[in-house]
Amino acid sequence: MSNRAVSREASHAGSWYTASGSQLNTQLEGWLSQAQSTVSPARAIIAPHAGYSYCGACAAHAYKQIDPSVTRRVFILGPSHHVPLSRCALSSAEIYKTPLYDLRIDQKVYADLWKTGMFERMSLQTDEDEHSIEMHLPYTAKAMESHKDELSIVPVLVGALSESKEQDYGKLLSRYLADPSNLFIISSDFCHWGQRFCYTYYDEAQGEIHRSIEHLDKMGMGIIETLDPMSFTNYLKKYHNTICGRHPIGVLLNAVSELRKSGTEMNFSFLNYAQSSQCRNWQDSSVSYAAGALIVH
Repeated sequence: MSNRAVSREASHAGSWYTASGSQLNTQLEGWLSQAQSTVSPARAIIAPHAGYSYCGACAAHAYKQIDPSVTRRVFILGPSHHVPLSRCALSSAEIYKTPLYDLRIDQKVYADLWKTGMFERMSLQTDEDEHSIEMHLPYTAKAMESHKDELSIVPVLVGALSESKEQDYGKLLSRYLADPSNLFIISSDFCHWGQRFCYTYYDEAQGEIHRSIEHLDKMGMGIIETLDPMSFTNYLKKYHNTICGRHPIGVLLNAVSELRKSGTEMNFSFLNYAQSSQCRNWQDSSVSYAAGALIVH
């Protein structure tokens, strides 16, 4: 590999998670040791992308379902928080750095995706500003460390897609999802509740505010488990739940839908749910996190 390979720095290390490789390794090992491997090998996972002090323990439940002996390529679909994007974008980098070890972008898959004309190129600045993909890199590196030399990644920044675009990208990526050597990581937090998020939905019948939030999230999680993209779209239209990775989730559900047409059997189950804090009054705020895995039978 030449020295000219463009690298994306681990720009959120030292703030959203520790920049110390040894500390990070110990932390991730600790969280993973608390999680059960119940539904591995996962073909796709949904996991959160907040600071590790908030969601590291929750995310471990999804990463524990990865089997590094079968996984060779990891697609990471994260929502765009900083730049307006109506399509999906590919990185300008070749290497993604982490405090554990560097991850290599699969240039062949990138070339194939680029040829479709469906992708934009994100600048290195946009890439490094964004956290939704980066927060999955250390966990990916840790989960795959026993086969790191055979590993490549395919980071995809997902814009605010229309329903028809979610279908288009789902169809395109379904052939990659069909391959057992590929793993999809869908980056999403769940409800962002509070005045600072301009979202204060409250169903008094559920009791305290945090219970209402949990009920709302678990309704959405139950719909995701049915693997029906239209039901998920309708749920979002009805409740406007602030699930930031709703478009990456929509792409996954449409990819699953495409594969099911040919008789592939799959099921999705959520394994953990957490909130950053328990809201009890209107001044409070919280973000919810959920971890789950898709299994192909």
